[in-house]
Amino acid sequence: MTTIKASCPCCGDVELTPKQVRLVVCSAKERSFYAFDCPQCKDEVRKPASEDVVALLVSGGVSVERWVIPAEAMEERRGATIAWDDVLDFALVLDSCDDLAGLAGRGLSVR
Repeated sequence: MTTIKASCPCCGDVELTPKQVRLVVCSAKERSFYAFDCPQCKDEVRKPASEDVVALLVSGGVSVERWVIPAEAMEERRGATIAWDDVLDFALVLDSCDDLAGLAGRGLSVR
C-alpha cells in the first residue's frame, strides 16, 4: 500500500493512506487543494495543490474530485458592497409587494 507523507502545522510530518487524502482539482488551477485530517491531532489540514502535487498524489492512488467554479463567481465586481441594511430594505419591499414581476418591470429602487 502507498504511504503519503504530509505535514501538519501542529504535529509535523505524518503518514497517510491515499484514502485519507482529499484532492480537489479546480477549473481555476490556483484554487486546487488537498486536505486531510491529521491522524494525531485530528485537525483538518488544507494545502494548495500545484500541478506537480496533483500528479504526485494521483500517482500515489489518491482519487480526484473535480470542482468547476461558475464563470459568474470569477467576474470582477464593481459598485458598493451590499450591506445588511440593503438586505433588510429588500426584504421589506418583498414583504409589502403583491406583484413582484410588476415591481421588477418598473425598476426596483429600495433607497
